[in-house]
Amino acid sequence: MEEHDIAVVVAGAAKECRRIVQVILAGGSGTRLWPISREHYPKQLIDVIGDQSLLQATMTRMQGFANTWDVAAEPVIVCGAEHSFATREQARQCGVKPCVVVEPARRDTAPALTLAALAALSASAGGDDPILVAMPADHAIADVPALHRAIEHAARHAQAGEIATLGVPPTRADTGFGYIRLGARLQSGAHRIDRFVEKPAAELAAQYVASGGYWWNSGMFVVRASVWLAAVEHFQPDMHAACIQAHASGTREDDSIAPGAPEFEGCPSDSIDYAVMEQLGKPDSPFTGVVVPLEAGWSDLGSWDAVWQAMDKDEFGNVANGRVLLEGATATYARAQGGRLVACVGTHDLVVVETDDAVLVADRSHVQDVKGLVSRIRKEKSPEADNHRKVHRPWGFYDSIDHGDRFQVKRIVVSPGACLSLQMHHHRAEHWVVVSGTALVTRGEEQFLLTENQSTYIPLGVKHRLENPGHMPLQIIEVQSGAYLGEDDIVRFDDNYGRCK
Repeated sequence: MEEHDIAVVVAGAAKECRRIVQVILAGGSGTRLWPISREHYPKQLIDVIGDQSLLQATMTRMQGFANTWDVAAEPVIVCGAEHSFATREQARQCGVKPCVVVEPARRDTAPALTLAALAALSASAGGDDPILVAMPADHAIADVPALHRAIEHAARHAQAGEIATLGVPPTRADTGFGYIRLGARLQSGAHRIDRFVEKPAAELAAQYVASGGYWWNSGMFVVRASVWLAAVEHFQPDMHAACIQAHASGTREDDSIAPGAPEFEGCPSDSIDYAVMEQLGKPDSPFTGVVVPLEAGWSDLGSWDAVWQAMDKDEFGNVANGRVLLEGATATYARAQGGRLVACVGTHDLVVVETDDAVLVADRSHVQDVKGLVSRIRKEKSPEADNHRKVHRPWGFYDSIDHGDRFQVKRIVVSPGACLSLQMHHHRAEHWVVVSGTALVTRGEEQFLLTENQSTYIPLGVKHRLENPGHMPLQIIEVQSGAYLGEDDIVRFDDNYGRCK
């Protein structure tokens, strides 16, 4: 790349730094992929298009990056408290040891990247100013080597103090993506950023693609940590101050950072695009930005149509996942996740998604409206907006098998070495039957072991705890009975996962 393509815009930015820290933004809820994606277990934690979850695929995406750069082995992952345990477990499963920044509240991507920049700088040895490669946790990339080439191109701009983003030359007029209007072309093949454009209507999207002057906004950014912090301080001083205070007052334990909640809750909420990137082209901006082309089979998987676009199809344009039978179907996406058979006959341009507790049927041209549907479900206070029937917990998961007036049946699976909190219920009693594994039970002042086919009874109002002391998963059937069976009828006295309040 020609050196005169890159302007040094921040004092001290000319000092070369070849250290790269991957930042994964994992705070979204993915409502457009309902019913697979739910508030408490969103799409980034799910295997939407492959054997790995989207988060796991993102964690490993920098492996094999050019060896002339020093890529930190520990990515920084920013997520909410409700997803932090699942995030750590999925990282463990794929052999990654991240630094997890646990947001006390959702404040969108600009504060999230600011917290990540502070974490990266505080972890840098010898005062290094690392280059951050920020990527959302819910994207798909078909050609990882092509992604690496685009990141290396962007990193050269970032070395000199510019803020780079990756733009995707569009292959169709898609209304589900944001767009970047291209400015002057540089000799390297990158462009100056003219402006960012929100998701357009179909006619306008077609005009953008036909003009050749717009690329899709990938949501991936490459920037030096100090440059990002300086830009946030310049354009969004209140956000910068709140993040600095939250980082300073936060706590660090092992592999996680918990910023101070009161300070961060007062932080303005804004996206990277609005807070900083849209400001770069203004005449009085001391910062410059570039957009680097990314042609790597990218998709943000923001809707079921995007999932269909990203997957291999049969000769009739269909995608089938799970127990699915197609007869005379064309351009159909069908997914069976709840174990039932899904049969599609003569369907065209449809999305059919089945889970344990919900079924979605939608025209592919209307999948963006799923977000509004989820809002309606939430207003009706229906549980399907937030939770799956199978609910993940730090110790394992439970599956609500059946329920009725004054009773509920759950299948509970506790991971080896894990334990539930020491707790008590005001309104329900519980019967436990061990299906497999060994249970260590605390009931009042008693403590005893249960093995396969043995059972016990937990009376209402009695302190109790369930532990798995073995080396295989513990599976029990729990029958709850009482006047009220909600999950908020739990009083915790001791908990290994910090959930006592």
